[in-house]
Amino acid sequence: MENTTRNLYHDHSDRDFTSEEMNQFIDLAVAGDKNAMEYLLVSVQDLVFNLALRMLGTIPDAEDAVSEIMIRIMTHLDTFRKESAFSTWAFRIAINHLKNYKKSMFAKRPLSFEFYGNDIRNGAADDIPDPEQKVDQPLLEQELKLSCTNVMLQCLDPESRCIFILGTMFKADSKIAGEILNISPEAYRQRLTRIRKKMASFLDEYCELGREGFCRCRKRIPYAMETHRLNPQNLEYSSLELLPKELLISCKNAMEQIDDLSLAFSSMPHYRTPANARTFFMKLLKTDCYKIIERAD
Repeated sequence: MENTTRNLYHDHSDRDFTSEEMNQFIDLAVAGDKNAMEYLLVSVQDLVFNLALRMLGTIPDAEDAVSEIMIRIMTHLDTFRKESAFSTWAFRIAINHLKNYKKSMFAKRPLSFEFYGNDIRNGAADDIPDPEQKVDQPLLEQELKLSCTNVMLQCLDPESRCIFILGTMFKADSKIAGEILNISPEAYRQRLTRIRKKMASFLDEYCELGREGFCRCRKRIPYAMETHRLNPQNLEYSSLELLPKELLISCKNAMEQIDDLSLAFSSMPHYRTPANARTFFMKLLKTDCYKIIERAD
């Protein structure tokens, strides 16, 4: 069986798999083929990580959530009815898991726009000395901007955050987004419009990304370092490997093949899943635990 999977993969490894070929992987994986399961997980891991990073706000929380989501995909694969692309089905599982995720830092310490606005005002103070550091200023600015943007999303409640991420960063079709969130396409569009206005209002008042926002990342660096939110010796976002555009296009095409769920990403960078999260489920597939998971509900 595993030889069949290897042949299927290597015979066509230079192009995207069709939906029929993906269905062959699914059938083999459900039958216990570890190679097929590995190919399926690898095909969606980066999508899931980027979604988790936006939903949860920190890289460590996203890594933990990805491991849990991958196990959930493994244990529920036999319920996949092939009525949509596999990547879309996995995307729905990830969203439902992340909407109710309670173990992240921001789930335990919820933010609000009012709280974060006050924090930005404090962070713009001119009397904080500029600490000595050997990292280039533009690199620190970029690190802080990426971190701040993800944290800003945490000011939205989980449902609103999910709607905003689906509509703004993943450009989800309103019909599919409505199905994922169990609301009508019209309700999704209306709520997305309201949430976008709310976020735009905050950016306009506080952030340099808006029209009149006073906060500048370069001025906030000393405050971020003093409060241990920015560590020049551990630039988490800068250390992540960027996803090649070709992989994003492949994922987008796979989802659009059946249900037109579009992944026209915004200007925010998208990353490969960090190595420790990738190796977790790969090691799991090689242990006896996999046999237990296969039988789990």
